[in-house]
Amino acid sequence: MSETTALSRIAGAPISWGVCEVPGWGFQLDAERVLTDMQELGLAATEFGPEGFLPAAHDERNALLSGHGLSAVGGFLPVVVHTDHDPMPEVDAFIDDCLASGAGVVVLAVATGQDGYDTRPELSDVEWKTLLSNLDRIADRAAERGLVAVVHPHIGTLVENAEETQRVLDGSHIGLCIDTGHLVAAGADPVAITLANLSRVGHVHLKDVDAAVAARVQSGELAFSDAVSEGLWTVLGHGSVDVAAMISALEGHGYTGWYVLEQDLKLKTAPEGVGPKADVAQCLAYVKGALAV
Repeated sequence: MSETTALSRIAGAPISWGVCEVPGWGFQLDAERVLTDMQELGLAATEFGPEGFLPAAHDERNALLSGHGLSAVGGFLPVVVHTDHDPMPEVDAFIDDCLASGAGVVVLAVATGQDGYDTRPELSDVEWKTLLSNLDRIADRAAERGLVAVVHPHIGTLVENAEETQRVLDGSHIGLCIDTGHLVAAGADPVAITLANLSRVGHVHLKDVDAAVAARVQSGELAFSDAVSEGLWTVLGHGSVDVAAMISALEGHGYTGWYVLEQDLKLKTAPEGVGPKADVAQCLAYVKGALAV
């Protein structure tokens, strides 16, 4: 694969620069700093980031992205789907934003309705039925409008571990976003899940994981948000996940979607010097190697 072809499918995510939707998450860098770093790294595209990171007005958003040589992937949409609340107005508004920026992916987090990711409720069978039905509605609506919707297993949401991921795969037809880090932190094996469901994978978030810190999250000793501060995520190739094997399997199956570099980060203060860009550069080099550039 040529370097140009490989780079055209590797995207950035503002969370790798500490930009997050969780209240009180940490110091938030502005879009100019983050997008300039992405441009200098040679990334092709970015996910949107949380509400307010990019301009809400479509023409301003598109001008900002194109001014940094970036296209839009789509982005992370936490949405409540297990209650009588109708998620479709939120989904349609997000799809509108995607279409206006030429983006193609709606990355759904099955939100609890609470702030943050440190606690979550247990669902009844009725709530699970509602959840799965709404996921299919969202998948169908996205497809009707020319986009792909995928579920992102994520710590602190209603779909975080292997059992819940399998319940979604068995009970709905929505695609899957493999996040190598969140699945490990929930005690799951992202490579095994990928290999068993190659045809369902529609989007990929790449993280590597410090297994010792992940074990403390799984045992309940350490809250997710604190684990991120204590180095839960590592530079790709420095943790416990065989990311290269997963990429190889996906490529061999004909996957043509995005690989998003997404090392969730919390900043205490404004970074000095190169800052988060240095770690993203190492991750980019790793993925280029895995794609045999």
